[in-house]
Amino acid sequence: MSNINVFLSVGGTANQNQETFVGAIEDRLRSEGMVPNTVGRNKFSSDAPLIAVKELMNECSGTIVIAIERTFLSMGLEKRGGSKEAQLQNLKYPTPWNQIEAAIAYSKGLPLMLIVEEGIKTEGLLEKGNDWYVMYVKAEVPALTSPEFNDILSCWRKKVEEYQIKSSE
Repeated sequence: MSNINVFLSVGGTANQNQETFVGAIEDRLRSEGMVPNTVGRNKFSSDAPLIAVKELMNECSGTIVIAIERTFLSMGLEKRGGSKEAQLQNLKYPTPWNQIEAAIAYSKGLPLMLIVEEGIKTEGLLEKGNDWYVMYVKAEVPALTSPEFNDILSCWRKKVEEYQIKSSE
């Protein structure tokens, strides 16, 4: 089975290191016979972004979320003014589209794999303990050749192939 369309949830890269990391994931997917599709990266639409995401996912058999730093917060407050107010320091947040696109993929029953940069504030769908695997990595190319990554990708790919077969029946 080749040329399996998969949805890649990733925000716009901010620097060359991020671009190299995301590009390496895209290359790895292509080498596995999968075609990565991302709204605003290699697929474009005149529709509103949410509509474009939903329509593109309809053409895909799996989703990978790449949660890399978009926003850095050196100092801040959580639950400001309340009894549980807490100071925040040196936090990294990904694009909120990672959460939105993961939720859409899950609701469509698409196999999900999450790759989360170490140090990202994990909450919601980026946390471990949901119905999919979350892999925390340094956002560097060598992380994509580790035994853990290879095994997780292989397992996810099998689910993607099963989804594609089932959806074409």
